[in-house]
Amino acid sequence: MSALLSLRGIETYYGPIIALRGVDLEVNEGEIVALIGANGAGKSTLMMTICGDPQARKGEVIFAGQNITRWPMHEIARAGIAQSPEGRRIFPRMSVMENLQMGAALASPVHFADDLERIFTIFPRLKERAEQRGGTLSGGEQQMLAIARALMSRPRLLLLDEPSLGLAPLVVKLIFETIRELNARDGLTVLLVEQNAFHALKLAHRAHVLVNGRVTLSGTGRELLASPQVRAAYLEGGHAAEVPHEF
Repeated sequence: MSALLSLRGIETYYGPIIALRGVDLEVNEGEIVALIGANGAGKSTLMMTICGDPQARKGEVIFAGQNITRWPMHEIARAGIAQSPEGRRIFPRMSVMENLQMGAALASPVHFADDLERIFTIFPRLKERAEQRGGTLSGGEQQMLAIARALMSRPRLLLLDEPSLGLAPLVVKLIFETIRELNARDGLTVLLVEQNAFHALKLAHRAHVLVNGRVTLSGTGRELLASPQVRAAYLEGGHAAEVPHEF
């Protein structure tokens, strides 16, 4: 496998406060890589650093052989990186269709009809709600829309930040099954940040643990699932800790 994304010695700051401390990480073409860790570990900061806001103060972000560390966000998106951010961040006053059109803004309009058909096949509920405002959707539907909007840009790399956050177990299962299918069927490359370590490690080919801005443990998803350190810190008896859910 060849590396699609490489982070080399990444240090990211918020003013004088360091958030990422020399992070090295690779995502190979066609694989799912998970990043797990507690709140405040730097997971979302790492995702945003890849997207260019904030930019890394030290180190390099290499994507598809190009150093994108100092590129503006729109150029990084145009290069083929799309993010489904933490908290979904859909456009609540826009309809589902308008949100999808926004996601497709960087893709060729030639593909729009085919891409829309594909999205509605993956998420049939979005087709049912195509004219409904995004802000009136349930939490699970909004998460589907956030992922669908990212997919409409035809990314080479999909960044998923906390896709299960606050969702009911059945919806979480659907979201993770969809990610697995997109990877297996279409070869979509995914970097997944997820607090639900159990689901993330079951899904991932490889995974990393982030603690206080540093990668402290790496391995295959299965290896980390079996790790006593990971089980003690992030799993309860082999099952993800329960959190409040929203459908």
